[in-house]
Amino acid sequence: MWDEAGRRYPAHLDVWPVHEPRDWPGAWWAEWYRLPPERYPLPLPPAAYELNRRYRDNRRWAAEVRRTAQVRRVLSSDLPATSWRYVAELPGGKLVGELRAHERSPFLEHGEWHPDEPEREMVLDGVLVDARYRRLGLGRRLVTALVTGMREAGIDDAAAIAEGSGTDLLLACGFEIEARRPTALRLGHPGKRCFS
Repeated sequence: MWDEAGRRYPAHLDVWPVHEPRDWPGAWWAEWYRLPPERYPLPLPPAAYELNRRYRDNRRWAAEVRRTAQVRRVLSSDLPATSWRYVAELPGGKLVGELRAHERSPFLEHGEWHPDEPEREMVLDGVLVDARYRRLGLGRRLVTALVTGMREAGIDDAAAIAEGSGTDLLLACGFEIEARRPTALRLGHPGKRCFS
């Protein structure tokens, strides 16, 4: 691979193509600002590489996790028929992520059936990824597996409540923000301080 000045990139380093700011370590603005390409403070190079060995090793480790992690649906007689569980595992069975969801009938929520409502919809209970394995695409793979399974089962609608990075994940997976606003509630022991 060659840079814009016609020089060959170092052969001993891992070189990767730059398609967007997050592909380039020099794009300091990529994580905080969502800028259109014409407003990037610097032009993106055709490719990038990492000189710092620790960062390079972390990048190689992350690529290996992405390559080898498997996502599968857990089917068990212990789970109700309307319960959906997906896991992300590394070779050897190490659990690094989990998604739980359940089916519900909008009829039960509204007390009557409306012709424009689906008979069944999915409620996403949560997506958890081990802290060390976050930002590697495992959460997106879990949500994608759920959506694929839903479509195969004839379920087109899903509802979820999220905050922070969980909201960003679901938006990236095609969810849209609804107008209604939920209330955050917590149940704890009397006198015990609850942290949110």
